[in-house]
Amino acid sequence: MQLYFREKYLKKMRGFYHDVEVIKVITGVRRSGKSCLMAMVKEELLRGGVAPENIIFLDLDSKECRKIKTADGLEEVIDSRRAQGTKYLFIDEIQNVKGFEEVINAYRCTGEYSVFITGSNSYLLSGELATKLTGRYVEFELFTLSFDEYLDMKAFLGKSVDANLTIELNNYLQEGGFPKAMQYDDFADKRTYVRSVIDEIFEKDIKRRVKVRNVETFNNVRNFVINNFGATISVKSLQEALAKNGVEVKRETLARYIEVLVESKVLYRCDRFDMKSKRALSGEKKYYLADVSFYFATNTDNRINYGPALENIVFIYAKSLDYAVSVGRIGKLECDFILRDNALGYSYVQVAYTIGESKSTEDREYAPLENIKDNYPKYVLTTDYLLQRRGGIKHVNLLEFMKSRSRF
Repeated sequence: MQLYFREKYLKKMRGFYHDVEVIKVITGVRRSGKSCLMAMVKEELLRGGVAPENIIFLDLDSKECRKIKTADGLEEVIDSRRAQGTKYLFIDEIQNVKGFEEVINAYRCTGEYSVFITGSNSYLLSGELATKLTGRYVEFELFTLSFDEYLDMKAFLGKSVDANLTIELNNYLQEGGFPKAMQYDDFADKRTYVRSVIDEIFEKDIKRRVKVRNVETFNNVRNFVINNFGATISVKSLQEALAKNGVEVKRETLARYIEVLVESKVLYRCDRFDMKSKRALSGEKKYYLADVSFYFATNTDNRINYGPALENIVFIYAKSLDYAVSVGRIGKLECDFILRDNALGYSYVQVAYTIGESKSTEDREYAPLENIKDNYPKYVLTTDYLLQRRGGIKHVNLLEFMKSRSRF
């Protein structure tokens, strides 16, 4: 199988390839490519001179490994692969083995194994892993293909890439960034595939861990939040909106359903931050989708609402570059995103399809940034190619920005 190497993530991991003291945990929404990312790491190790016998790769969903269900069974398989020096242990769908944590931790403690694992997000991110692995792990979060990767993978698969990036943007928004969906030519097939991903998340990441007594109500909640991605939502406002649509659900149940969707990485929560008081705002949040195709797969409406759609892809793009992301409030104004990098540097971002329609549209997008009184970089990202110069704020074509893998 040919692999499209996702350099964005591999370069984050390379410094840990040979580290036997920490377990490398790869997380991300189902079908985002976690198994393939582990295969890429394996390939790079082989190219770097690691002997094949020193690599142990177990896919616990595969036919060969489907009988490995216990900690003792997992240990027996690993011990049967004998080699000298550092061993590189890759385990996919680790949650299939009951009590795997003690086994994995024991191999880490030997100092002879560099361990990589993936599995169900709702389990790996539940807090149990951190407790049972005594904190000796580092998480690498994988996202579906960002716009730059989408263009690259199309070329990698031998598919034509339109020189007009706006056309490719529309394709990307509706098709989404699931790597497997890229292999289908027919749009209906792509949409069918994404719907199957949603079903699989419910069956494997949600239903097995959380008791959903009323599946229809859960699906109504899920679809409502998906339909309103990028909007400011509180549990109270969501409860009221659902009630107007004939869906009665208790507030605590609603809060639990949203948390389940976040844990399974269908949704990403984006907190709101008051820039004057320097405090996070409780209650109202924004929720973005792991992939915008979730919206189109659960709706018959093919029209693109560019406002939230562009915000969503910028949010995921920033997260894929390891920025912490929040929404900023400045008085009555709102800044789409405050980004913080690992060096605690900040940048501020407004996202719009265009500001070329009118002076009032331009003023609306610039106003929040002009009210921020510090010297961190400020961006207005649009699809415009005629770019403004105004008050030191950077007006940037977001398609070219992402295509060139620029950082904020």
